[in-house]
Amino acid sequence: MAPAFDVPACSVCRAPAVVSQAYSGQNLCAHHLDRSVRKKVGRELRKQLTIDGPTTVLVAISGGKDSAVLLSMLVDLIGNRPDVRIVAGCVDEGIEGYRPPSIEAAAQLCEMLDVEFITTSFAEQDFLAMDEVTASLDAILDKHPEAPRLPCSYCGVFRRQGINALADMVEADVVALGHNLDDMAQTVLMNLTAGEVERSRRLAPHTERPAEGLAPRIVPLRLIPEQEVHLVSMHRGLPIHNEVCPNAEGALRWRMRDVVATLEEDRPGTRHGLVRTLDAIRAMTPAEGDAAEPVGACERCGSASSRAVCKACEMRDLVNIK
Repeated sequence: MAPAFDVPACSVCRAPAVVSQAYSGQNLCAHHLDRSVRKKVGRELRKQLTIDGPTTVLVAISGGKDSAVLLSMLVDLIGNRPDVRIVAGCVDEGIEGYRPPSIEAAAQLCEMLDVEFITTSFAEQDFLAMDEVTASLDAILDKHPEAPRLPCSYCGVFRRQGINALADMVEADVVALGHNLDDMAQTVLMNLTAGEVERSRRLAPHTERPAEGLAPRIVPLRLIPEQEVHLVSMHRGLPIHNEVCPNAEGALRWRMRDVVATLEEDRPGTRHGLVRTLDAIRAMTPAEGDAAEPVGACERCGSASSRAVCKACEMRDLVNIK
């Protein structure tokens, strides 16, 4: 007979814990984990979001756990304020079998939370659907050998334009993204290993570095580990689509997930250390004149860009192989 497994007791109330935080030394039950996460999100929200008059917050949701918890927390923390309008927006990239059920989950979440829900698609933004891009990659590379070789490179650029379009639709003052601690740590590590310090400096939050023509991004979940986000989504009974994008495997981020997870297991607190490194890099240079995104306008589509032709238009040209 296998020995019984001892479930740790919550450090606060002694109920069975659902998570053991190696980085803090605490064990927390579902209730106190939710309270802890909400407190951390509230603290980040106060740092990142200044509400000075009527404010529209666009929450970029995908149907996944991160954006679901983000939206739920924002409704809890600021949803009752008369000077705040929360709108949830979803971008349909055109990935059959993956995006439709996630949009359905996003719609159910917004109905549950009584939040306005809007969508746009790559097609509506004059981009090829990702299924078409993926199917055409060999032809794209034959014609443009210098083009990105992985679908995620195209999707990320087109998706950012889609979020910008949603923000314009509702005249958003700020865009909230569901990046968790693991996401942030992976991004910082990717940028540092590539020597792209400036790229790290431009990461959200953009509270002190707003760019003309773009609603600043905030990331209230930036210090919440992915596992804890998932547990909170389960505790709150949020409708989520918990599948991985079929195009994700092979991307650099996919590999960095394993690297960061291994480092965190070997040395708890590594993820927080990477995010603190980002904050330290930013602190080295005054925020004045240091915009989060380059200022200017694309001469073809009019979107904010540091170059005459923005990255989205360049990639639109690459995938247009007819």
